[in-house]
Amino acid sequence: MTALVARDVSVRYPGAGALAVEGVSLAVVPGRLVAVVGPNGGGKTSLLRALLGAIEPERGQVLLEDRPIRTWPARDRAREIGFVAQREEYPFAWRVAEVVGFGRYARLPALAALGAADHAAIDRALERADVRAFRDRRIDTLSGGEWQRVRIARALAQEPKVLLLDEPTAALDIGHEMEIFELIRQLTDDGLASVVVTHDLNLAARFADTMVLMARGRTVAEGPPATVLEPRRLSGVFGWPLELAPIDGSPQVVALRQPRAAPGGS
Repeated sequence: MTALVARDVSVRYPGAGALAVEGVSLAVVPGRLVAVVGPNGGGKTSLLRALLGAIEPERGQVLLEDRPIRTWPARDRAREIGFVAQREEYPFAWRVAEVVGFGRYARLPALAALGAADHAAIDRALERADVRAFRDRRIDTLSGGEWQRVRIARALAQEPKVLLLDEPTAALDIGHEMEIFELIRQLTDDGLASVVVTHDLNLAARFADTMVLMARGRTVAEGPPATVLEPRRLSGVFGWPLELAPIDGSPQVVALRQPRAAPGGS
C-alpha cells in the first residue's frame, strides 16, 4: 500500500513570483526510503512541507492513504506522520523521556494525562531510537547526535506510518551521520515509509532505495541511486565538476579540484 503520494505538486509562497516547487510527483511506501537531494534553494524543504500538509499546493495534490492530506485534521495527520524538522529549540531543559512523551499528545484527548499505553509507547520509542540509556538526562546535556536520536524517538512515540526528516544529519560529524542514517534505514526496514531531505549525496546513495534529485523546484531525476547519480547530470545541477567512485556497491560522489592558472599565465 502506498502511504503518501505527491501528484504533480507545485508550491508558490505568498508574494513570490517563481514557484518553489513545480510539477513534482513521488510515492512513499512502507519499507522504502526516499531521499530528496539537490542544491540549496532547490525546493526540497518546500516539497517536504507540502507532503506534511503544512502548505497547500497551488496545483496538484498530496494524498495520505488515498485521501487528500488537507482534509485530514491536524491531530489525525500527526498520528500518521512523524516529522523531524531541521532546526528545533526547546525553551526548557526537559528530561529526555519527557520530550519523547510529547509525541503522544496527538493520540490523547485535550488535557488528558499519559496512561499506561502511552508510557509503553514511549519506552518502545526510546528503545527503537537507542536512547533508553539516557532517558532521565536533561536535553541540554546531550550531544548533537544524541539530540537527533531523541527527536526521532519523539516522532516514533506518535506511532506513525510515515516518517519525514529534514536534514537530520546537519552539523553532525561523520560517525553521528552514519549512526542516524543506520537508524533511519532500520526503522524503514521495520515497516515505516520514510522520506529524508539531505544535502549529503553519498549518505543518500548508501541508504536510500529511491533518490529524487531536485533543482530550481523541479525533479531532475528520480530512481535508484545508481541511475540518478550520473556525473554529467550532477555537475550541471551543482555547477561543479564531479565524478563517481563506487564504495560497497554504492556510487559515491567526489568533487574535483578546479585547475589553477599557472603563475604569470595570461
